[in-house]
Amino acid sequence: MADAVVAAAKEWPWPDSLDALVAAPEFHTLIFENEYVRVVHTHIAPGKAVPVHTHRWPCVLTIRSWSDLVRRDENGSVLGDTRQCPPPELNHPIWQQSLPPHSVENVGGGVIDTVQVEIKCDL
Repeated sequence: MADAVVAAAKEWPWPDSLDALVAAPEFHTLIFENEYVRVVHTHIAPGKAVPVHTHRWPCVLTIRSWSDLVRRDENGSVLGDTRQCPPPELNHPIWQQSLPPHSVENVGGGVIDTVQVEIKCDL
């Protein structure tokens, strides 16, 4: 598995400075990390915008509280607006692929609170 981690790290095209914990530390907190997984807590208050960042590894995402959001790419183009979708199920783990550079804006009235268990391997 260590070889897979090294291979994934070499193939990631974006700089480490865009990693969520580096580029947006006000919104992302490290809970746990070892050579296999990284657990990140994300907290976005209403009206806040998270700067452009990446999530290098795919993860199991658990949404603990929800608010509508707009996700944009690194150029500001809208990738998604949850106001046009039904809300997700809370506390139900879902799979999420790695995310290239993007920003997130909480456009709802609640807090976005998630925990991601990132899988540090080449999937």
